[in-house]
Amino acid sequence: MKQIIFLLTLICSTTVVTVESFSQVPSLPDGAQTHWIVDQPKEIVSWILFNPTTVENRFPSTLQFTTVGELASTGIGWAVDYLSENPDKKNWGISFLEIVKTGTFTIDGVAPEWPEKGAAALWFARVTPAKPQDNPIPGRSYLALNFWIPDSLFAVTMREKGHYATFGNVTLYQNEDGWWKGVIDTDGLKVVGNCLPTEPIYGGSQSAGMQTIFPPNASGVTNVVRIAFAGHRIQYCNDSSTWTIKGSHPLSNGVILEPFEFQFGYDMKGGVYQK
Repeated sequence: MKQIIFLLTLICSTTVVTVESFSQVPSLPDGAQTHWIVDQPKEIVSWILFNPTTVENRFPSTLQFTTVGELASTGIGWAVDYLSENPDKKNWGISFLEIVKTGTFTIDGVAPEWPEKGAAALWFARVTPAKPQDNPIPGRSYLALNFWIPDSLFAVTMREKGHYATFGNVTLYQNEDGWWKGVIDTDGLKVVGNCLPTEPIYGGSQSAGMQTIFPPNASGVTNVVRIAFAGHRIQYCNDSSTWTIKGSHPLSNGVILEPFEFQFGYDMKGGVYQK
């Protein structure tokens, strides 16, 4: 199972999107309206298949979700195997849920006010342009279905600057036994992730790429965020690690895939661009 989902990581991951031999973060295109810097991150990540009909109100008509059936039709092994056992999930989308804390998180030099154990959380779905010729840059594209941060004023600032975000109570910390625990507690949603990272460590200095992140419909944000990153390192969480999702949020109807991941060590920069 881990080998199957490792293929999913190679296809969908925030880590290996457009892999090139960069030892440093690739250069972003000119014209960024903001400057977003992230470094020294530590995060727990789960992969989730979801029903696109549950998020129709967030979905721009200019995009289309990447589905399990789509990947299976191109011969992606894990998708073929999953679909053979779950044919009713052919039109389900592919997403990741991440809880992350960082050493640096600034937009135009300004940082959030983090509470004790405070962290950010994001639920991003893989997408492609409805018209492929509209793809703005190489690399994967994602729809930001949710981006929660535990500083309500900074969430407003992010939206004003074109970075989609909303308030949510999010924490992430490591206990004395080495376990990482992340919690998302917001309207209609309670998520708890527990991860004990295991050896070996995958990735490293040659893992680099770029992405485009689109805001959801009716969010008040109209531009896109482009990011560039390098240096992701990944450890799988051990077999006793867990994610639980409860509530009325669309995430609660998703299928959580295993194994879960602990990611760290990368540097990231980004900025807002006109579509």
